Amino acid sequence: MARISDYVSNHKYFDDNYNVKNQNYSNDFLAGLNVSSPAASSSTFSLADYSLIKSGTYGKLMKAYYAQEKAQASSSGKDSKSKLSVMADTAAALSKSSEALMNGALWTKKSLTEKDEATGEETTKSDYDWSAIAKALNTFIDDYNSTVEEAGNSNTKAVLRNAAWMTKTTSVNRELLAKVGISIGKGNKLSLDEEQLKKAEISDLKSLFMGHNSYASQLMSKGNSIANAAGSGSAYTNKGTYSKAVNQLASKFDVKE
Repeated sequence: MARISDYVSNHKYFDDNYNVKNQNYSNDFLAGLNVSSPAASSSTFSLADYSLIKSGTYGKLMKAYYAQEKAQASSSGKDSKSKLSVMADTAAALSKSSEALMNGALWTKKSLTEKDEATGEETTKSDYDWSAIAKALNTFIDDYNSTVEEAGNSNTKAVLRNAAWMTKTTSVNRELLAKVGISIGKGNKLSLDEEQLKKAEISDLKSLFMGHNSYASQLMSKGNSIANAAGSGSAYTNKGTYSKAVNQLASKFDVKE
Protein backbone atom coordinates (compact mmCIF):
# COMPACT_ATOMS: atom_id res chain seq x y z
CA MET A 1 0.00 0.00 0.00
CA ALA A 2 1.36 3.42 -0.93
CA ARG A 3 2.22 5.56 2.06
CA ILE A 4 0.93 9.12 2.42
CA SER A 5 4.51 10.43 2.54
CA ASP A 6 5.11 9.05 -0.95
CA TYR A 7 1.93 10.72 -2.19
CA VAL A 8 2.84 14.04 -0.58
CA SER A 9 6.34 14.09 -2.05
CA ASN A 10 5.21 13.21 -5.55
CA HIS A 11 1.78 14.87 -5.95
CA LYS A 12 1.06 18.29 -7.42
CA TYR A 13 -0.42 19.58 -4.15
CA PHE A 14 2.95 19.79 -2.36
CA ASP A 15 6.45 21.07 -3.14
CA ASP A 16 9.77 19.48 -2.20
CA ASN A 17 9.53 20.98 1.28
CA TYR A 18 6.10 19.42 1.91
CA ASN A 19 4.39 22.81 1.59
CA VAL A 20 0.90 22.87 0.16
CA LYS A 21 0.94 24.26 -3.38
CA ASN A 22 -2.72 24.21 -4.29
CA GLN A 23 -5.95 25.55 -2.82
CA ASN A 24 -8.73 23.88 -0.87
CA TYR A 25 -6.77 21.20 1.01
CA SER A 26 -9.76 19.54 2.68
CA ASN A 27 -11.81 19.14 -0.53
CA ASP A 28 -9.47 19.13 -3.51
CA PHE A 29 -6.58 17.25 -1.93
CA LEU A 30 -8.66 14.60 -0.24
CA ALA A 31 -10.86 14.23 -3.32
CA GLY A 32 -7.69 13.45 -5.25
CA LEU A 33 -7.12 10.59 -2.83
CA ASN A 34 -10.69 9.33 -3.38
CA VAL A 35 -11.59 9.97 0.25
CA SER A 36 -14.98 11.48 1.06
CA SER A 37 -15.09 10.92 4.83
CA PRO A 38 -13.11 9.28 7.65
CA ALA A 39 -15.31 6.22 7.19
CA ALA A 40 -14.39 5.82 3.55
CA SER A 41 -11.68 3.46 2.40
CA SER A 42 -9.54 3.20 -0.71
CA SER A 43 -7.20 0.70 -2.28
CA THR A 44 -4.42 3.27 -2.13
CA PHE A 45 -5.19 5.17 1.07
CA SER A 46 -5.65 3.94 4.63
CA LEU A 47 -7.69 5.32 7.48
CA ALA A 48 -4.51 5.58 9.49
CA ASP A 49 -3.09 7.92 6.85
CA TYR A 50 -6.28 9.97 6.89
CA SER A 51 -6.06 10.31 10.65
CA LEU A 52 -2.44 11.39 10.33
CA ILE A 53 -3.42 14.16 7.93
CA LYS A 54 -6.41 15.28 9.97
CA SER A 55 -4.85 15.53 13.40
CA GLY A 56 -1.18 14.62 13.26
CA THR A 57 2.00 15.41 11.40
CA TYR A 58 0.47 16.98 8.32
CA GLY A 59 -1.75 19.33 10.28
CA LYS A 60 1.07 21.88 10.32
CA LEU A 61 0.95 21.93 6.52
CA MET A 62 -2.46 23.49 6.75
CA LYS A 63 -1.22 26.27 9.01
CA ALA A 64 1.64 26.99 6.63
CA TYR A 65 -0.68 26.95 3.65
CA TYR A 66 -3.24 29.36 5.07
CA ALA A 67 -0.51 31.68 6.33
CA GLN A 68 0.94 31.72 2.81
CA GLU A 69 -2.50 32.28 1.28
CA LYS A 70 -3.10 35.28 3.57
CA ALA A 71 0.29 36.74 2.67
CA GLN A 72 -0.40 36.31 -1.03
CA ALA A 73 -3.76 38.05 -0.67
CA SER A 74 -2.18 41.07 0.98
CA SER A 75 0.37 41.38 -1.84
CA SER A 76 -1.82 40.38 -4.76
CA GLY A 77 -1.58 43.72 -6.53
CA LYS A 78 -4.61 45.50 -5.05
CA ASP A 79 -4.69 49.10 -3.93
CA SER A 80 -5.56 50.29 -0.44
CA LYS A 81 -8.97 51.81 0.15
CA SER A 82 -7.44 55.22 0.75
CA LYS A 83 -5.50 55.07 -2.51
CA LEU A 84 -8.58 54.02 -4.45
CA SER A 85 -10.55 56.85 -2.86
CA VAL A 86 -7.96 59.45 -3.90
CA MET A 87 -7.81 57.95 -7.37
CA ALA A 88 -11.58 58.06 -7.77
CA ASP A 89 -11.73 61.70 -6.64
CA THR A 90 -8.87 62.69 -8.95
CA ALA A 91 -10.41 61.00 -11.99
CA ALA A 92 -13.82 62.49 -11.19
CA ALA A 93 -12.20 65.95 -11.10
CA LEU A 94 -10.69 65.27 -14.54
CA SER A 95 -14.12 64.33 -15.89
CA LYS A 96 -15.57 67.55 -14.50
CA SER A 97 -12.83 69.81 -15.89
CA SER A 98 -13.07 68.06 -19.27
CA GLU A 99 -16.80 68.72 -19.31
CA ALA A 100 -16.17 72.40 -18.49
CA LEU A 101 -14.09 72.70 -21.67
CA MET A 102 -17.11 71.54 -23.68
CA ASN A 103 -19.15 74.55 -22.58
CA GLY A 104 -19.92 76.54 -25.71
CA ALA A 105 -19.85 79.82 -23.79
CA LEU A 106 -16.12 79.42 -23.28
CA TRP A 107 -15.59 79.50 -27.05
CA THR A 108 -17.90 82.43 -27.81
CA LYS A 109 -16.69 85.98 -28.33
CA LYS A 110 -17.63 88.44 -25.63
CA SER A 111 -17.51 92.20 -25.11
CA LEU A 112 -14.39 92.67 -23.05
CA THR A 113 -13.31 95.90 -21.41
CA GLU A 114 -9.62 96.62 -21.09
CA LYS A 115 -8.03 99.40 -19.10
CA ASP A 116 -4.80 101.12 -20.07
CA GLU A 117 -2.78 101.19 -16.86
CA ALA A 118 -0.77 104.20 -17.96
CA THR A 119 -3.65 106.45 -19.01
CA GLY A 120 -6.57 104.83 -17.23
CA GLU A 121 -8.47 104.81 -20.50
CA GLU A 122 -10.91 101.92 -21.01
CA THR A 123 -11.70 100.32 -24.32
CA THR A 124 -14.23 97.67 -25.20
CA LYS A 125 -13.69 95.03 -27.86
CA SER A 126 -15.20 91.77 -29.00
CA ASP A 127 -12.86 88.87 -28.36
CA TYR A 128 -12.55 85.47 -26.76
CA ASP A 129 -11.88 85.51 -23.05
CA TRP A 130 -8.36 84.10 -23.23
CA SER A 131 -7.91 84.47 -19.49
CA ALA A 132 -10.93 82.25 -18.82
CA ILE A 133 -9.81 79.79 -21.51
CA ALA A 134 -6.31 79.54 -20.02
CA LYS A 135 -7.75 79.03 -16.55
CA ALA A 136 -10.05 76.22 -17.74
CA LEU A 137 -7.21 74.54 -19.63
CA ASN A 138 -4.82 74.78 -16.67
CA THR A 139 -7.43 73.21 -14.40
CA PHE A 140 -7.95 70.41 -16.91
CA ILE A 141 -4.20 69.86 -17.26
CA ASP A 142 -3.67 69.74 -13.49
CA ASP A 143 -6.46 67.17 -13.15
CA TYR A 144 -5.14 65.17 -16.10
CA ASN A 145 -1.60 65.06 -14.71
CA SER A 146 -2.84 64.06 -11.26
CA THR A 147 -4.89 61.25 -12.78
CA VAL A 148 -1.93 59.99 -14.80
CA GLU A 149 0.26 60.05 -11.70
CA GLU A 150 -2.27 58.27 -9.49
CA ALA A 151 -3.04 55.67 -12.15
CA GLY A 152 0.65 55.11 -12.87
CA ASN A 153 1.13 54.15 -9.23
CA SER A 154 -1.94 51.95 -9.15
CA ASN A 155 -2.09 48.16 -8.92
CA THR A 156 -5.70 47.97 -10.10
CA LYS A 157 -5.83 46.59 -13.63
CA ALA A 158 -9.09 48.29 -14.62
CA VAL A 159 -7.67 51.66 -13.59
CA LEU A 160 -4.47 51.08 -15.55
CA ARG A 161 -6.34 49.83 -18.59
CA ASN A 162 -8.56 52.93 -18.74
CA ALA A 163 -5.68 55.30 -18.01
CA ALA A 164 -3.57 53.68 -20.74
CA TRP A 165 -6.44 54.27 -23.17
CA MET A 166 -6.62 57.88 -21.96
CA THR A 167 -2.93 58.56 -22.60
CA LYS A 168 -3.18 56.88 -26.00
CA THR A 169 -6.03 59.24 -26.91
CA THR A 170 -3.86 62.18 -25.89
CA SER A 171 -0.99 60.87 -28.00
CA VAL A 172 -3.27 60.53 -31.03
CA ASN A 173 -4.13 64.23 -30.65
CA ARG A 174 -0.51 65.30 -30.06
CA GLU A 175 -0.17 67.50 -33.16
CA LEU A 176 -3.46 69.33 -32.69
CA LEU A 177 -2.74 69.85 -28.99
CA ALA A 178 0.66 71.32 -29.87
CA LYS A 179 -1.04 73.86 -32.15
CA VAL A 180 -2.96 75.27 -29.19
CA GLY A 181 0.04 75.31 -26.86
CA ILE A 182 -0.42 71.98 -25.06
CA SER A 183 2.57 69.64 -25.10
CA ILE A 184 3.12 66.09 -23.84
CA GLY A 185 6.19 65.69 -21.64
CA LYS A 186 7.89 63.08 -19.49
CA GLY A 187 5.56 60.53 -18.00
CA ASN A 188 2.74 61.63 -20.34
CA LYS A 189 2.22 64.82 -18.31
CA LEU A 190 0.73 67.83 -20.10
CA SER A 191 1.86 71.46 -19.97
CA LEU A 192 0.42 74.67 -21.40
CA ASP A 193 2.24 77.49 -23.16
CA GLU A 194 -0.16 80.41 -22.69
CA GLU A 195 1.60 82.59 -25.26
CA GLN A 196 1.16 79.87 -27.88
CA LEU A 197 -2.44 79.47 -26.76
CA LYS A 198 -3.21 83.11 -27.57
CA LYS A 199 -1.89 82.56 -31.12
CA ALA A 200 -4.01 79.44 -31.66
CA GLU A 201 -6.77 79.15 -34.20
CA ILE A 202 -10.12 79.05 -32.43
CA SER A 203 -11.20 76.34 -34.88
CA ASP A 204 -8.45 74.05 -33.53
CA LEU A 205 -9.54 74.68 -29.96
CA LYS A 206 -13.17 74.01 -30.78
CA SER A 207 -12.20 70.85 -32.62
CA LEU A 208 -10.41 69.57 -29.53
CA PHE A 209 -12.83 70.62 -26.85
CA MET A 210 -16.33 70.96 -28.27
CA GLY A 211 -18.83 68.41 -29.47
CA HIS A 212 -19.55 64.73 -29.23
CA ASN A 213 -16.47 62.51 -29.55
CA SER A 214 -14.11 65.49 -29.19
CA TYR A 215 -10.92 65.06 -27.20
CA ALA A 216 -12.57 66.66 -24.15
CA SER A 217 -15.61 64.40 -24.53
CA GLN A 218 -13.43 61.28 -24.62
CA LEU A 219 -11.44 62.42 -21.58
CA MET A 220 -14.65 63.17 -19.67
CA SER A 221 -15.85 59.64 -20.39
CA LYS A 222 -12.54 58.04 -19.49
CA GLY A 223 -12.29 60.04 -16.28
CA ASN A 224 -15.64 58.58 -15.26
CA SER A 225 -14.44 55.09 -16.19
CA ILE A 226 -11.31 55.42 -14.06
CA ALA A 227 -13.33 56.81 -11.15
CA ASN A 228 -15.77 53.89 -11.42
CA ALA A 229 -12.93 51.36 -11.65
CA ALA A 230 -11.33 52.82 -8.54
CA GLY A 231 -14.65 52.98 -6.74
CA SER A 232 -15.42 49.32 -7.38
CA GLY A 233 -11.87 48.00 -6.97
CA SER A 234 -11.10 45.41 -4.29
CA ALA A 235 -8.65 46.69 -1.72
CA TYR A 236 -6.20 45.42 0.87
CA THR A 237 -4.67 47.51 3.62
CA ASN A 238 -1.14 46.39 2.78
CA LYS A 239 0.59 47.83 -0.25
CA GLY A 240 0.56 45.37 -3.13
CA THR A 241 3.07 44.66 -5.86
CA TYR A 242 2.61 44.72 -9.61
CA SER A 243 1.85 41.54 -11.46
CA LYS A 244 3.50 41.04 -14.84
CA ALA A 245 0.33 42.02 -16.69
CA VAL A 246 -0.13 45.16 -14.62
CA ASN A 247 3.50 46.16 -15.15
CA GLN A 248 3.02 45.92 -18.89
CA LEU A 249 0.14 48.38 -18.67
CA ALA A 250 1.94 50.64 -16.20
CA SER A 251 4.95 50.91 -18.54
CA LYS A 252 2.76 52.96 -20.91
CA PHE A 253 2.89 55.83 -18.44
CA ASP A 254 6.68 56.09 -18.38
CA VAL A 255 7.28 57.96 -21.62
CA LYS A 256 10.45 60.00 -21.84
CA GLU A 257 10.60 62.74 -24.38
